[in-house]
Amino acid sequence: MARDRLGWASRWAKAAAVLLLAGALAGCTGESEEQPAPQPRREAVRLDYWTPFSGGDNQFMTEMVERFNKEQSEIMVVQTNSRLDDYYTRLRTAILSGNAPDIAIIHTTSMPQFVQNGYIEEVTAAAEQIGLDLNQLNSNIRESTEYNGQSYAVPLDTHALVMYYNKQHLRRAGVLDEATGKPRIEPGEEGFRQFLEQIREAVPADVTPMAMPSTRIDSVWLWWSLYNQMDEGGIFYNEQGEAAFNNPQGLQALSYIHGLYKDGLIGPNINDSFKLFYDGKAAVLFLGMWGTGAFEKSPEVELGVVTVPVLYDRPAQWGDSHSLAIPKKHNMTDEKRRAAMIFSKWMVENGELWAQAGHVPSMTKVVESEAFHQLEYRNDYAAAADHVVYWPRHPKQWSMIEILITEFERMIYDKQTPEETLMQAQLKVDVALEE
Repeated sequence: MARDRLGWASRWAKAAAVLLLAGALAGCTGESEEQPAPQPRREAVRLDYWTPFSGGDNQFMTEMVERFNKEQSEIMVVQTNSRLDDYYTRLRTAILSGNAPDIAIIHTTSMPQFVQNGYIEEVTAAAEQIGLDLNQLNSNIRESTEYNGQSYAVPLDTHALVMYYNKQHLRRAGVLDEATGKPRIEPGEEGFRQFLEQIREAVPADVTPMAMPSTRIDSVWLWWSLYNQMDEGGIFYNEQGEAAFNNPQGLQALSYIHGLYKDGLIGPNINDSFKLFYDGKAAVLFLGMWGTGAFEKSPEVELGVVTVPVLYDRPAQWGDSHSLAIPKKHNMTDEKRRAAMIFSKWMVENGELWAQAGHVPSMTKVVESEAFHQLEYRNDYAAAADHVVYWPRHPKQWSMIEILITEFERMIYDKQTPEETLMQAQLKVDVALEE
């Protein structure tokens, strides 16, 4: 910006010299002509933008920010990216200390605490003022950011759990439909188990039929997906606000997953399932959509991807959304607020760029666009956006999920049964709710 001002000063000096010369000549000739004074360029509105991305997500987001900055000169977005591990702690601290960014990414799962504590602005009116029609967003995604009929963020996407598969391994097992490139899976629990068993019989010993870590959150995502596929499933809290997932449906879904681990259809002691699949050492992997951008570049994988197979009564898969929110600031000007919404509008309207990372854009017309349809694989799971099941809206929800992770890990390592796992998890969640 300093260089721009020096350049402008130089041009002004030259213009002034021309005007002086013109004035001298006019005095000699007796003619005069008024020259308009050059107008200095308006200073761009700076937006500090915080994100928690890593890997391909960070790369694609950075490219989008750079493109936005190049396409117009009124707003300059300055992105600061942090590790997800401590991102929300830093963001809350910044808001409380008065040093919040002008706009920030917030996951839908983490949004309840920000809304309840008054940490982010309601954006319904601000969106209308700059011509952003939130009704043009996928209703399932949009509603995840609405509280009491008001929107508290502009959702950018959904990133749901999907099933990746290596066509080479499925073809060897005879469970790939060559005409469509889709897996052939018979209905129900037994159908999917048989699918994995056929793969195990056909692939080399160093290839696992299905990859899922023995630790971390992945098994919890799959459990939440299958649990919500059941007609009477998907309950986390009852009407009294107590944990209520220790029930027949929750146990059925967890027992099924436990059986896949116990019978070796999910390989034992897997630490990095992403790398295992990328290297061609897994036939099937359940992971979020964000893996697509990397897996399609793997030389070891003939990639295929579909939504989570329906094993029970209806489609459902865990998912979350990245949303653009405006943190509350004492010095937030109308000019900056408007700039933040203009940036948000541009982001959702150019969602096909974000889809390159693997996500499903929130804006319906983007998903229906030719640009999106030209992206391979994304259309195979775009329908997941209509069946995403978000975690309950509870300010402490992430702490509750961490309890599930710990108890599921104990089950996977045969330290407790599925029955004991749900019982212990529910007891500990109830205790945490009272703290």
